[in-house]
Amino acid sequence: MSDTSQQVVRAYHERTKHRFAAYAEGPGQLDWDAQPAAFRHYAGAPRVELPLSADRFERCYGRLAEKPENPVVPDLESLGALLELSFGISAWKSWGPSRWALRCNPSSGNLHPVEAYVLAGGLPGVPAGLHHYDPQAHVLETRAALADGGPAPWLAVGLSSVMWREAWKYGERAFRYCQLDVGHAVGALDYAAALLGWQVVPLAVPSATLAHCLGIDRPGDFPSGRYAFTEVEEPEILLAVHGPGLAAPPAGEALAAALDGALWAGQPSRIDPAPGYRWPAIDQAAAASRSLRSTPENGQISPAFAELPPLAAHSATAGAAQLIRQRRSGQRFDPKCTLDKAAFYRLLDATLPRPQAPFDGQEADSAIHLLLFVLRVDGLPTGLYLLPRTPQAALELPAALGQGDARFAGRCPVAEVDPDCPRHLGLILLGALGLQEMQRLARALSCHQDIAATSAFSLGMLGDFSSLAGDAANYRKLLREAGLVGQALYLEAEAAGVRGTGIGCFFDDPVHQAFGIADPRWQSVYHFTVGTPIGDARIETSPPYPQRRKENP
Repeated sequence: MSDTSQQVVRAYHERTKHRFAAYAEGPGQLDWDAQPAAFRHYAGAPRVELPLSADRFERCYGRLAEKPENPVVPDLESLGALLELSFGISAWKSWGPSRWALRCNPSSGNLHPVEAYVLAGGLPGVPAGLHHYDPQAHVLETRAALADGGPAPWLAVGLSSVMWREAWKYGERAFRYCQLDVGHAVGALDYAAALLGWQVVPLAVPSATLAHCLGIDRPGDFPSGRYAFTEVEEPEILLAVHGPGLAAPPAGEALAAALDGALWAGQPSRIDPAPGYRWPAIDQAAAASRSLRSTPENGQISPAFAELPPLAAHSATAGAAQLIRQRRSGQRFDPKCTLDKAAFYRLLDATLPRPQAPFDGQEADSAIHLLLFVLRVDGLPTGLYLLPRTPQAALELPAALGQGDARFAGRCPVAEVDPDCPRHLGLILLGALGLQEMQRLARALSCHQDIAATSAFSLGMLGDFSSLAGDAANYRKLLREAGLVGQALYLEAEAAGVRGTGIGCFFDDPVHQAFGIADPRWQSVYHFTVGTPIGDARIETSPPYPQRRKENP
């Protein structure tokens, strides 16, 4: 990866920062009646109906980290459950004449740039080849059929991004949001796999090879033209699925070669025939950050994980499928409600990188750390906190924050003053501040949004940009890791009886200034908030697949 690519990525990140004086470049107005299509279909492709079978495999969320004694055998039914709980529709919402779908994988603005593809061979009930997953109908659309899937069953899931779906609303900052959404999607897939006793592992496949494996580089299907940029799918990641009886997928180059001789079918539906804007900075960042490398042993990625105590079983008795389906992004929080301290510590503990869901899908060593605005946690002072997520960051990061700032004169490890705080958590109180000051600060830094100030706590995810020096593709990996952390917070919040919300809009450099960060190595990349939600009785909820009768488990 050239120095030029790194410069392009760094320049893109700097260019797309929000500032108090001006937001990053975006559309001046939105026509909500002409937004990009939320679902893509492949007309003419053979369809394989997937069973709505997740409830048949339900087990307690609190024990999800434990490997089941009898993992589910992969077949069409269990694949249906995997896709239902990762990328499927969780509910329909309506308000007056408006109706929209919610999905199990979160997305910025509910715009869902991520498209999912299944590659399989020898899996019972699933034709060998490449399939596009259609979440609207919960079916596989067979794009490329292989005559021979290989000597042993195998299964992989590939993800792409229709970046225009995000750019339509968010302008130049959309590339960031697409990568966060890929991270959320990988985390959603990993949690669904854990429910079945499976594991997902990322593979190092060059972007051009991945595009070929997903069939999104075919000029006859995705023709060039003035508005072709709205239809382009950006190759993102390929993940091997490990389960009983499953072999490793073919290597990327071998799979791409096999698909060259496949029988192809289906034409992609249009995303947006008449866009009003174009953002070349997004295309530049995408081109500069594509992966050019693969690794031996079929490209399997094995990031390093520090030794940590196992994540304790959660006290929640709800089923994992139930919590996955009920996950929502909170729109309003009740400032009169607080969060139990034990629940707060558990939420943070679940974000530490362990080799289990959702961090099985991590593509690089951990580089995301948490800056916390603690507002309403019982038994903890309101103030600014730091959670380094790796031992190395625990050594380096505190020295980069707030040196000489009088607000941080009393900084100390929380475990030294609170025996209930797990020592392995490494949580640091930087400075205790009054509630009103904290509310003003949290609200202002998250683009003046009340949800950052009326919650129990909010946070900024701080990325270590030193990893970009080796490979500009690490920019994507860093943002995706932030999405994985967000997915852990989403589900852990639901398990704790509260709710989370990702916040993509924040003022980048003012966040650094608030925590006394001067070194450009550390950059805020994503915000999140957790609190007690206030519902909206005007919005009606209906089941996800009314056109299908769901069988009882």
